[in-house]
Amino acid sequence: MLAIIWHSRTGAADAMARAALAGANPAKARLIAAESATASDLLAANGYLFVCPENLGTMAGVMKAMFDRLYYPLLGQIEGRAYATAIAAGSDGRGAQAQIDRIVTGWRLNRVAEPLIVNLGAQTPEAILAPKHLSDRAHTQCHELGAALAEGLAMGVF
Repeated sequence: MLAIIWHSRTGAADAMARAALAGANPAKARLIAAESATASDLLAANGYLFVCPENLGTMAGVMKAMFDRLYYPLLGQIEGRAYATAIAAGSDGRGAQAQIDRIVTGWRLNRVAEPLIVNLGAQTPEAILAPKHLSDRAHTQCHELGAALAEGLAMGVF
């Protein structure tokens, strides 16, 4: 089972997570809000897709709080499991990406897909705070990522 762990404030990461779930087939994946994710949720999954916005050059605080809360309870228990990331960014996304990669290094997770960064180009306070919508291309990319992860887990490829 693929755990799609997500957080969103303005809708982009939510849409990305839901597109990935649709691609994965809900029978092979589960959406888990970062604020309610538990160690049991992550232990029950074979792999993970972490989906969040980048805020001020780092991952969203709610996603960071999830890692803070679950890091030590899961240490040594999920090594080698597959993971991928999808970041909703205003302009860059690499800061959030690097932060997640650094944290999961301690869990010894195995990246199985290239990072997906969806750049929404929000640069003004109004654009940053406005509800976000995915382009058809970004929706397709998230759908395909979810499908590939779920199928790879189901086939035992990762």
